[in-house]
Amino acid sequence: MSSPAGALTVRVAWVRAGAVLAAILVADQLVKQIVTSALDRGQQETIVGGVKIVNVRNTGVAFGQLQDGGAILALIISVAIVALLVFFARQWRRRWMWLATGLLLGGALGNIADRIREGAVVDFIKLPHWPAFNVADTAITFGVILLALVMERGDGARRSA
Repeated sequence: MSSPAGALTVRVAWVRAGAVLAAILVADQLVKQIVTSALDRGQQETIVGGVKIVNVRNTGVAFGQLQDGGAILALIISVAIVALLVFFARQWRRRWMWLATGLLLGGALGNIADRIREGAVVDFIKLPHWPAFNVADTAITFGVILLALVMERGDGARRSA
């Protein structure tokens, strides 16, 4: 049985999500490598206004929550990733679900790579009155927003993107 031109198939949905995951992971790790090569840990450089490039570590999750969480943090992250994969496997037809999934997984894996390599997440963007963050964090934030929109639209949004 063939699908109409442009229709999203399960294979295409997984490939798209995987491509987004890979792009986010590569961009995140590349920029982190550039920053850690250019700045000593703890060093910061002002870019424009109050925006700074920094070289700091975060042993917690978003905004420094669960600092030094260790095993419980690893468990929470693992459960979240498995839940997302199960949800995607069941809801892949939803418009933009592949993009939300790719953003979330790419961001999560970027930060997991840091935890394995550094024992903490490398953060490097510092805005005034805001905790430092990175490309992976940005992908996760946009992924959560997009996932909420995808879920809010309900079953009527199951068209291909």
